[in-house]
This record gives sequence, structure tokens and C-alpha cells, in this order.
Amino acid sequence: MNESSQSQGTMMTQYRSAFSKLALSTVLFTLPLNAALAQDATAVAERLKTVLAAQNMTLGWTSVTGDASNAVLEGASIAVVGEGKPFSIGKVTLSGITEENRGYKIETVSTEPYSFSEGTAKIEVSPLTLGNVTLPATDSTDLLASFLMYETANLDNVSVKIGDKQAFQMTNFQAEVTPPVDGKAMEFTGSAEKFTADLSLVEDPQSKAAIDALGYQNISGNFQMEGSWQPTDGRMALTSYDVTVDNAGTLGMTFDLGGYTLDFLKSVQELQKKMAAQPEGSDDSAQGLAMLGLMQQLTFNGATVRFDDDSVTNKVLEYLAKQQNMTAKDIANQAKAIVPFLMMELNNPELATQVTSAVTAYLDNPKSIEIAAKPASPVPFALLAASGMSNPKDLPKTLGLTVTANQD
Repeated sequence: MNESSQSQGTMMTQYRSAFSKLALSTVLFTLPLNAALAQDATAVAERLKTVLAAQNMTLGWTSVTGDASNAVLEGASIAVVGEGKPFSIGKVTLSGITEENRGYKIETVSTEPYSFSEGTAKIEVSPLTLGNVTLPATDSTDLLASFLMYETANLDNVSVKIGDKQAFQMTNFQAEVTPPVDGKAMEFTGSAEKFTADLSLVEDPQSKAAIDALGYQNISGNFQMEGSWQPTDGRMALTSYDVTVDNAGTLGMTFDLGGYTLDFLKSVQELQKKMAAQPEGSDDSAQGLAMLGLMQQLTFNGATVRFDDDSVTNKVLEYLAKQQNMTAKDIANQAKAIVPFLMMELNNPELATQVTSAVTAYLDNPKSIEIAAKPASPVPFALLAASGMSNPKDLPKTLGLTVTANQD
């Protein structure tokens, strides 16, 4: 071998040695890096678990994979205090994780499709996606640091089957939450684009006969809701909650409460834990009294229940008329005549006149009927409870109860 060949061999040996050392050093360098990334993913998962635990939900998993920006919880399960054993939700994916004020901001938290059975019913749920999820630091001074906060929620489909029949289905559920910042209240909205239900599966003979006669074997509709919550003073207002059944009508509800503070919520959650920890069949009267005590921290500002008719009223009148060999007008007149006698029990002439007038107007021309409770000033629940037990006839006056019909 000449000198040149020996030189080239020596250089190749050096290159191979240097390359091997470089590769080994790269592996040694990435080992702690990979461990750090896995640790970051686990830290995010643990923080999510802690926040959910504060809301009486237990999150579990078999393993956590991913890095500081994207993590996957494999074999995830969740349990709600007092609701029995955990149920599996498969894989939970956390995407777009960034650190924020020593906590975490997550672009999306999404589940896999999952299903479970209850007796003969099978429930199937499409992936749930939460958007812009905030997980504050453990020592955060944020008022809602112990709550899972998200800005959007989307669920494409929920299906309930009994045997091979579709009993219920809801599509395109969406929710939006505007977090409380700069002293403003939290605002929230929610809606389902459509739901369907097969009422022909109802087994009670009387109910089934009425459903068939009214033509509501299969119904469809939608629901919408919106409201606000001010965590600083506990003002909770559900400004609308409307459930619409096509070719029947819309049932709407609102309420306005005070005292629904974070301290109140935490007390309720602690009481729920105690009740869940009690052995089955044990005496829970003490917890019941404690819950009543907590409710007395709330104040009542107002509430309404309203029904807007879309043909169901006349259908019911026609159905009742056929049952009694009468006309629908006769049934309506009977109802109008009975109402004043029923209202006499309240010993409230003003309210009796209102109710009689409203029922008469509604049955003559069914458009809408509304029951509203609007006290002149907020009423503590303790006062409502005392009034209800000592002198229930005064309760309508205390609540500022009114009944109206066919008003926008």
C-alpha cells in the first residue's frame, strides 16, 4: 500500500470516528430534550386534570404522548362525582399549546367519537371540540382559575338508538363563551341546529294514543339559549332558553338570580363530594338541609315561562273534544269557565282577573301565554321559603306574579 492510500485510509477512519461521535452526542443531547418535552406534555395534562377535579370531575389516562405544543392523552376516561364509575372517552388531543402567565392556552381540546349503552339504549357521540381553552397557573389570582374556561364548543351529533330504531338525535350543537375581563360579565350562548325524536317508541298506552291522535309520532325542532354571569357579585341571568318543536310551538324560559358567586359554587361542589362519599342507602337529610341553607344565599330577581303556539293548542282542543263527543269551542269555553273558580283559592282578586283574562284571550286566539315573576326588588330565597311555608297565598304578591296572553 502506497503512502497516498494509507493517508486516505487514515482520513476515512477519522471521518467515521468523528461521525460516530457526532451521532452519539446527538442521541445523548436529544434524550434529555425528549424527556423534557414529554414532561411538558404531562404537565399540561396534569394541570387539566387539576382544573377538572375542582369541578368534581376526575380525568384519567393510560399514557401521555407529544411535546410542549401538542399532546395526546391515550386511553382517557372521565368520572363525575356521584355519577358512578368512569366512562372511557378514548383519545383526547390537545393542539396548539402555549404558555401564558405561567399557565397554558390551548387552541383546541378534542375527543374521539365514543359510544356507550344504557339498558337497551345505545348512545353515540361525535367528537367534542373545545376552542381557546385556558388553564391558569396553580397560584393564579384569576377569579376563575379553578374553572375550565373555553371560548367555543362544538358537537356535531348525538344519537340515541333503542334497538335498531333512532329514538333521538341532535345535530350541530355550538356554544360560545366570552370570558369576564376588565370587570365585565361573562356572556354565553348555545344552540342546536336540529333535534329529532321518535315518540312512537313511547310505551304508555294513554300517552301513545294522544301522540298518535295529535300527529306527533316523529317530532323535530331546535333550541337556543343565551345569558350572562358576573362572578364578582354572583349575578346570573339566563336571558333566553327556547325549545322549539316544529308545527307545535316554542317553550321559552328566563331567570335572573343574585348571589351565584364563586364561593357559593365551591360550597355546592364540596357538598356534592360529601354526598357522593356517603354509603348507598345512608341518611342524607343533613346534606339536604345544608343544600337548603346554601340556597338561602341566593336572591331572586325575576323569571318568566312563555309558550308561543304553532298549532298544538287547537290540536289538543280537537283531541279532547273527540274524547267527550263535543266541539273544540265547547272544550275551550269549559276551560274558561273553570279558571275563575280555581283562582279563588289564592284569595288574590287582581291576579285572578289577570289569569282569567289571559286564558280567555289565549283560547279564543292561541298566540302566546306568559307567566312572569318580577318582584319590585330582589327577594332573598330565605324569604321566599318562609313565605311559602307560613302564608303561601301571599307568595304571588311577593314575587310580583303576572299572567298575560298574546303579547310580543
